[in-house]
Amino acid sequence: MQKAKIRLTGTDPHDLDDVAGEIKKIALRTGVNFSGPIPLPTNTLEVTTRKSPDGEGTATFDNWELRVHKRLIELEADERTMRQVMRISMPEDVNIEIELLS
Repeated sequence: MQKAKIRLTGTDPHDLDDVAGEIKKIALRTGVNFSGPIPLPTNTLEVTTRKSPDGEGTATFDNWELRVHKRLIELEADERTMRQVMRISMPEDVNIEIELLS
């Protein structure tokens, strides 16, 4: 049987956990084998900008940070399960990638 590798990425870890929980419920309801959700390392994007738009004044800086959280779920990819996973409503900041493996 084929396996599906589902990778969830987003900036809000609570939204990621909610979507991963829904996928887990679907896997339990349909009776397929699954593993996860596995938390993957968080990417941190840091940006430092100068506060004053022109070169005058004191050298003060603002620091901005964006964290991208990731989760990985592997499950058996039968047609019924994958159809239900495709129907899950995703929050705006959550991206999903589904990779089918043989």
